[in-house]
Amino acid sequence: MNVWIAIGVTVLGCYAVKLAGLLVPTGTLERPLVRRLAALLPVALLAALTAEQTFADGQTLVLDARAAGLGAAAVALVLRAPFLVVVAAAVVVTAGVRAIGAW
Repeated sequence: MNVWIAIGVTVLGCYAVKLAGLLVPTGTLERPLVRRLAALLPVALLAALTAEQTFADGQTLVLDARAAGLGAAAVALVLRAPFLVVVAAAVVVTAGVRAIGAW
């Protein structure tokens, strides 16, 4: 029963956040600072999620094949490779490092 209470509270919380977003006045959304934050916030959240998934294992900091794959993706991005090439480089390097057991 406790799980269903948690699910219900989560559903209500998500609905409240959605409703709060819809109730924001239009004038507020057109401010330059709000527009800039709205453009940069998803990038910052995605970067934080990527870092957490790459360098964390529970409560510990790890450096493994995922870090090598992220490095390969970063190099591909610096070289302005297309998105699919960036993803492929990360996959190939991660799989290669895991296959040879270098990390």
